[in-house]
Amino acid sequence: MSFDQIDIGIAKLIEQNADISGDALGAQFGISQSAVWRRVRALEAAGVISHYALDLDAKALGFEVVVYLGVKLALKGRHALADFETAIASIPEVVLVQHVLGVYDYRLRVVARDLADFERILRRRVMTIPGIGQVESNVRLGKEK
Repeated sequence: MSFDQIDIGIAKLIEQNADISGDALGAQFGISQSAVWRRVRALEAAGVISHYALDLDAKALGFEVVVYLGVKLALKGRHALADFETAIASIPEVVLVQHVLGVYDYRLRVVARDLADFERILRRRVMTIPGIGQVESNVRLGKEK
């Protein structure tokens, strides 16, 4: 299915603000609200818009520290990866898990109330997962783009 510049523009605006109204989108492109929603449904059906996400402010929830972990597994293979992914999913402070290529096997984003809380999460939760080899921590200094 091919999409025109209006479809692409609608997708970009929804990406920036998933809460944007059909009226606002229609006004932006000079089309009716019903035409906007037909286009949005077509974008969804084609998989261009796969889901809508909520962006929580971790700091407002009391999580002052964000740390990125590079995790290298000691063991490789489908079962080792699946076991790690299952175990890491059970840690609520781990808010993002990415399987990556490069020096590390996984990149994690961890939120913590402070550095002492992060140390507890790292030592008692993350490092106790069987099969973890090497872990590198990077503390985020500013807000993400």
